[in-house]
Amino acid sequence: MKVVLVSAVALIDVDGRVLLAQRPEGKSMAGLWEFPGGKVEPGETPEAALIRELQEELGINTWASCLAPLTFASHSYETFHLLMPLFACRKWEGTPMSREGQSLKWVRPNDLRNFPMPAADIPLVPILRDWL
Repeated sequence: MKVVLVSAVALIDVDGRVLLAQRPEGKSMAGLWEFPGGKVEPGETPEAALIRELQEELGINTWASCLAPLTFASHSYETFHLLMPLFACRKWEGTPMSREGQSLKWVRPNDLRNFPMPAADIPLVPILRDWL
């Protein structure tokens, strides 16, 4: 089974809320809410992938020194196995805005479980909630 490396981030605002993005129509798992991020390209570190993805998807800039490793997900889907490090980030430049048609929502940690998420993301919620 192919292993896919995806890097994700819990952006945490000054009020302690976490940013979720809803997968747009036409993508796999459309309508589910997830932590921003994306695939790690060949030769790229997970941190570099996040910096690139945050710029592309949300129009914000951050730095590797602002990405704190928090936990990871390891989940088998039907056609691939996902390995996903989750970083926490409290510092960035710009205001996150949808650049790829996804809906965005700032969510209190205790409310994260109320959002339908991909199976790989669900075990990350209690870890993030307890950490915050």
